[in-house]
Amino acid sequence: MSIISNSLKRIKPSPTIAVSQKARELKAAGKDVIGLGAGEPDFDTPNNIKNAAIKAIRGGDTKYTAVDGTPALKKAIIKKFKKENNLKYSVEEITVGTGGKQVLYNAFMATLNKGDEVIIPAPFWVSYPDMVLLAGGKPKIVKCSEGENFKLTPAKLKKAISKKTKWLILNSPSNPTGASYTKKEIVKLSKILAKHKKIHILSDDIYEHISYDKSKYFTIAQVSNLKNRTLTMNGVSKSYAMTGWRIGYAGGPKEIIKAIRKVQSQSTSNPSSISQAAAVEALNGTQSFIKTRSKEFKKRRDFVVKSLNNIKGVNCLTPDGAFYVFPSCKKLLNKKTKLKTDSEFVEKLLEKANVAVVQGSAFGLPGYFRISYATSMQKLKVAMERIKSFCNNLN
Repeated sequence: MSIISNSLKRIKPSPTIAVSQKARELKAAGKDVIGLGAGEPDFDTPNNIKNAAIKAIRGGDTKYTAVDGTPALKKAIIKKFKKENNLKYSVEEITVGTGGKQVLYNAFMATLNKGDEVIIPAPFWVSYPDMVLLAGGKPKIVKCSEGENFKLTPAKLKKAISKKTKWLILNSPSNPTGASYTKKEIVKLSKILAKHKKIHILSDDIYEHISYDKSKYFTIAQVSNLKNRTLTMNGVSKSYAMTGWRIGYAGGPKEIIKAIRKVQSQSTSNPSSISQAAAVEALNGTQSFIKTRSKEFKKRRDFVVKSLNNIKGVNCLTPDGAFYVFPSCKKLLNKKTKLKTDSEFVEKLLEKANVAVVQGSAFGLPGYFRISYATSMQKLKVAMERIKSFCNNLN
């Protein structure tokens, strides 16, 4: 009899982490690999945030804190939600975790029973289904096509809902596609959800500040009457280039927040006290660099999309936000190229061209691959040339 639990056997390691690790190993072995797999800004954490952390260390702010966040950080989060999203929360409606990932995991562990369904639009962030499975729930994957801009439609939402539906996950801007829901689209989805009182919404807003083309950002609790059953998750990782600091947070109904706190009290307990102090400065301090960095991301996006669409056999939509593109490689999967799947395409690209990307099947939609352009323009130019050369040699 295996010592490993049945629940763990139902899941797999994160494909994006696996790709990044493979790229690191090849680099360590002397290969000139360009890694476009990690969802991590290449910018450094701003100095004012670093200095706040140093001040906290020197001030002895190195003890346990409240399980789900310091009063100072919760106050900063409440202020952020009110100012940027017009959402009012009390202290009892805020939770802080060790990254947004833990907040989501805690939410599922705290609310899912065996057989409960979670609607997950595909393409999806790779961890959603596995977290649901670990918590005993059942992922209900709804494939959203390229023709739908990879977004959930009201018709598909309506069809996916059953008596067992407990959550709907909305991620905007999306990982892996960068697609964002407009206010009109969110309102249409919320009208369907309003008819189903037992369904809760998990809004993953982690890429909120990385939006382009002057499109105003909206989150579902802001533009509907569903705030009392929506968990709005965000964090400092992407917007403030603080991935390693591991701070995520959410606002939601007291009952869910209390349950999340209970789960966290028996797992990690509080997030790092130093990271929390840094996050207070991130939210309360200057925000000017966010627009500057978003402009740089937009330049990279435009360059990568144009470059990919100039490659025979590849086509790529222009994303609304985040720092990913999700191009199709379907035309390159045939007898002539001897490639049958997007996984084989990605493997050969790494082997022959030394460029690491992630297969679309990892995100629930085969025939595509994800590129993270959160790296320097210099590396992106070299990577695009390598991808073009690789694809041309296939044709």
